[in-house]
Amino acid sequence: MNESQAREEICRVGQSLFDRGYVHATAGNISVRLDDGFLITPTDACLGWLDPARLAKLDLQGQQISGDKASKTIALHRQIYAAACLHAPATRCVIHTHSTHGVALSLNATGPELLPPITPYFVMKVGHVPLTAYHHPGSPAAAQEVADLIARYAAQGTPIRAVMLPRLGPNVWHDTPAAAMATLEELEETARLVVLQPQTPALPEHELQKLRDTFGARW
Repeated sequence: MNESQAREEICRVGQSLFDRGYVHATAGNISVRLDDGFLITPTDACLGWLDPARLAKLDLQGQQISGDKASKTIALHRQIYAAACLHAPATRCVIHTHSTHGVALSLNATGPELLPPITPYFVMKVGHVPLTAYHHPGSPAAAQEVADLIARYAAQGTPIRAVMLPRLGPNVWHDTPAAAMATLEELEETARLVVLQPQTPALPEHELQKLRDTFGARW
């Protein structure tokens, strides 16, 4: 995917998320890692009304070189890329949303993770979703904590593709914007199920093992 394609794909995914209610107003952001830097949605931009030409472009050091002013979350996104690419070099996209059910669960969550493994597709497509401490939006401490979580789970043999920022929303990452969006969708759908059926038990260990053996599930 070249830069032109990445710009179009960011806008396509942003509109899809907005149209289906995964993001609202000017909440949320999307970035793509390029060979020569990063693209990210501008600060206070509505993801449903993005212009490919106005996306912020930054160099590899995080300095903006074109487009509208970059979202302040670029620091967090860069930390995610740096940590995730050590174990998954193909990681190219990070998406952050304020998805309703995920945020709702985080309001009273005590951790260490947001969701139990209640469905096979959550186990296969998302896996563990660690819950961070609360940090104000754009906090450097949040970026460092997320990077530390990525490293810790990878060292345990269960690499992650998502974290939950309490009261703010999930950050997910994958190889393409479409794949990252699918991860976000599965996470939010699982959160919705837990809100609707909070006493649902986790899948039993023997079923989790089957998913690991058959699909390489991240649990």
